[in-house]
Amino acid sequence: MVRHGESPYVGNERTRGLTVKGHLGAQSIADVLKSEGIDIILSSPYTRSILTVEPLAKQLSQEVIVCEELKERIFSSEEKRLPDSQLFPLLEKSFLDPNFAIEGGESNTDCQTRAVRALKELLITYEGQKVVIGTHALVMTLMMGYFHETYNLDFLLQTTKPDIYKMEFRGQQLVGVKRLGM
Repeated sequence: MVRHGESPYVGNERTRGLTVKGHLGAQSIADVLKSEGIDIILSSPYTRSILTVEPLAKQLSQEVIVCEELKERIFSSEEKRLPDSQLFPLLEKSFLDPNFAIEGGESNTDCQTRAVRALKELLITYEGQKVVIGTHALVMTLMMGYFHETYNLDFLLQTTKPDIYKMEFRGQQLVGVKRLGM
């Protein structure tokens, strides 16, 4: 799992790119993962996620496969990013009540169901292969939290931009997680 690099806090939620620091982080991701024997590179459809895994794809002469189901949790609208002053209280409330959602948005439960269903399909489709998934901190946390409760709000708040978590599966069972240094 690769959390995207730093992105500007303004602009369309789907099309926001990366800052200069974000681009440097994307190159760091490529440097860390280039010798891991990656077979497939997937990403959320959001530009910042694609741009974060793209340098790795270029180094490995691969294409980034976009997977709509790996998109960020929809809080209220896919158009604008909520300011931190609104986002953090929503996150806290969402982890206390996973079914909480504001009008027009997804709950943590809805997002987790969508993302885990996609992850399980990917585990079947790419069984035995090493797959990079470019995604978002909350989506990553919810997917990981499905397998173990230690991946919660505290974990989410400790992730960095970018970040890498190597998850090992046997079939559909998570057997290990290791953070790869950034």
